This record gives sequence, C-alpha cells and structure tokens, in this order.
Amino acid sequence: MKSPQNPPQDPTRKGPARNPLQRRDILKTLGLGAAGAAAATVLPAGDEAQAMESPQEQVKARYRETEHVKRFYALNRL
Repeated sequence: MKSPQNPPQDPTRKGPARNPLQRRDILKTLGLGAAGAAAATVLPAGDEAQAMESPQEQVKARYRETEHVKRFYALNRL
C-alpha cells in the first residue's frame, strides 16, 4: 500500500513530482485578482472633479499659429 504523502510518479517525467494544487492555487489567485481589478474599474468612485472656467475663459482664443509653430510644422512634414 502506497502512502498518500508520496504521489505516484509518471515514468516519463524526470525529477520529483510536482503538486498540481500549487499551480491551481496560483492560477485561481491570479484569476480572482484580475476579476477584482475589473470590478474596481467598473464601480463608480463618486463625483468626478470638474474644471472650473469663467465664461471669459471659455470663449478666448487658445491656439495661435506663431512663426515658431509654422516652422515646426514645416520641418516635420512627411
């Protein structure tokens, strides 16, 4: 009668037998961690911060095509 502490070894494998439960535990832990991370990204985190702009800031011109901008675009043409 074989003892339960020494599992039977596959004659085609070399070296000591591995415990398959350890690998399963690692895969299970990774799966649960991934599921937890996915759930954390889906759950609402509360109110989002909003940038406050005055009405004057909302209508002001933001982009100016100056000489150095024109030079940058001219030099980086493909």
